[in-house]
Amino acid sequence: RCSVDNRVTRVAWLNRSSILYAGNDKWCLDPRVVLLANTKTQYSIQIQDVDVYDEGPYTCSVQTDNHPKTARVHLIVQVSPKIIEISPDISINEGGNVSLSCLATGRPDPTITWRHISPKAVGFISEDEYLEITGITREQSGEYECSASNDVSAPVVQRVKVTVNYPPYISDAKSTGVPVGQKGILLCEASAVPSANFQWYKDDKRLAEGQKGLKVENKPFFSRLTFFNVSEQDYGNYTCVASNQLGNTNASMILYGE
Repeated sequence: RCSVDNRVTRVAWLNRSSILYAGNDKWCLDPRVVLLANTKTQYSIQIQDVDVYDEGPYTCSVQTDNHPKTARVHLIVQVSPKIIEISPDISINEGGNVSLSCLATGRPDPTITWRHISPKAVGFISEDEYLEITGITREQSGEYECSASNDVSAPVVQRVKVTVNYPPYISDAKSTGVPVGQKGILLCEASAVPSANFQWYKDDKRLAEGQKGLKVENKPFFSRLTFFNVSEQDYGNYTCVASNQLGNTNASMILYGE
């Protein structure tokens, strides 16, 4: 917008050295540039659908009593942040090193931060486009969120899922007392990624699914050994073995009479 008065005889808008408008006459071919006002007090143009290439100096040139005058304005184009590249989801063994990257564009250049989406996580873990985790632990698994912000608009966010693989760890395996003739249950709980496979042994003999009077129920995080009608022969020492590709572990428990 260029303010003028009644002494002005000629007016023009220029972008660098190119004439956009001279009076009411359009000199440029760009359909986005339109004349808004050419009155005794104002001479203004509008650029629609502004692009980064529109950034730069614009000059209002006026002729008054044979004396040319110019006023210059510099157009700064701001662009909302956009994440253009981010690491894919990753699966890694516990103790390994993880490198995540998040690249974003925008004007001004966006600030990039990483945070761990976890109830225990506090604040940002990286204020940089790169996130390095050395010797990753199972507690550090989960989603990592990249945020790009530059105050032009709301921050944009994307997430990367990090899966940490680790061998089985048996967290619960209790001995149980059951009277003869009653229903008895032995439970073996184990955490592992990938999920553990379970096997049961009595003394050194493996118990098979469908064995008479027994039921083995395997789930991702536990295995349940059910005796429908406990007999004296069922009493004794049982071993639960939990295994995955990274290793195995076992725990012993006793089914005893009451």
